[in-house]
Amino acid sequence: MTEKTRKTDFDVPPTAGLPLLKTDLGWRGDADLAGALARFIGAPEVLVECSGTSSLVIALTTLSRMAPQRRTVVVPAYTCPLVALAVARCGLELALCDLQPQSLDLDPAALAALCGPDTLAVLPTHLGGRVSDVARVRILARAVGAWVIEDAAQALGAKVGRRSVGLDSDIAFFSLAVGKGLTIFEGGALLARDAGLRQKLREVSAELAPPKLGWELRRSAELLGYAALYRPSGLRRAYGNPLRRELAKGDWVAAAGDDFDTDIPMHTVGRWRRAVGVRALARLPAFLASAAERGRRRAARLAGIKGLKVMGDSPAVTGAAGSWPVLMVLMPDAASRDLAVGQLWGAGCGVSLPFVHTLADYQRYDAVVPAAAPGALPNARELASRLLAVSNSPWLDETRFEQVCQLLRRCA
Repeated sequence: MTEKTRKTDFDVPPTAGLPLLKTDLGWRGDADLAGALARFIGAPEVLVECSGTSSLVIALTTLSRMAPQRRTVVVPAYTCPLVALAVARCGLELALCDLQPQSLDLDPAALAALCGPDTLAVLPTHLGGRVSDVARVRILARAVGAWVIEDAAQALGAKVGRRSVGLDSDIAFFSLAVGKGLTIFEGGALLARDAGLRQKLREVSAELAPPKLGWELRRSAELLGYAALYRPSGLRRAYGNPLRRELAKGDWVAAAGDDFDTDIPMHTVGRWRRAVGVRALARLPAFLASAAERGRRRAARLAGIKGLKVMGDSPAVTGAAGSWPVLMVLMPDAASRDLAVGQLWGAGCGVSLPFVHTLADYQRYDAVVPAAAPGALPNARELASRLLAVSNSPWLDETRFEQVCQLLRRCA
């Protein structure tokens, strides 16, 4: 990208979020976001929480009370650091599982070695909306009496066959944060397969996430800011300029948004934000269908570049149809990935990193993540060093997308 492009063009967001309309912002109308999401997902019931992270805290707290002798939570070594913070918030122990080579699926041999009588839950993750192999995880987890919690934070709308991801595991959660498709700025959707477990989740949610006016006023103001600025004319101010400030300091962790506060807000979502979510949700199916068509077309274009691999749904999952907030590209090696990052990240073209490191390699989270030897987690660490994200926002037009492809071709 040229310096002229940096100065004159708007910034493409890193993922494809659903823009809000003025008509979404009224106070009156249906505020049953839980019911609307349950119908959309095909679940018997959904709990609306204040974030995907708070949903995970409620889920882990519930399971821990049901099986207090179990203390370990197994998660992918390459995932959002908020997962580690949620586990620590619940006073549980984290275990990092390696991935299969050049894959987002958990490695079955590594997972089997980690699972035992102390395992409380395993968290397979549909990273970037790509469907991962959860069926094999369920077999290994249930063999030792552990629960499976599907981390579908980035995968609202992803399906296996005609069923949403998350419906066949014990618990699942989706994020309603910025950039995840449907958003109420921060929010989460929590569901469980068993009616008894759903009741326990409701009880824990009422205990841990009571109404808090201060937090809800803050989130409401942030949602209004999103409605105003999440458009081509506002993204430079809201996203592009802060990103470039962090990149200028050489702080990739802050630039990627991986510098999370250890405090996890827990509160009830207010009526107005729930009503906004209901109105926006009516447009989500069409938005997802358009994103899927665009994502498949662009994935084919990227896959045609020699040396690049586009991360797809797990080949082990028949009928997988992930959502497409972003396209994830595996560069030939770390050097070519870093070269592409240096030229494209911050250029306003929607190229970024999903996460900068594996959980074991963030110094800021050493207190909540177990140390891993240099030779440990080889597949996850290789993925972290080679992975690049390309936005699937409709605002990344064909001309600019082709520029990205040409530069990636040179870097590869």
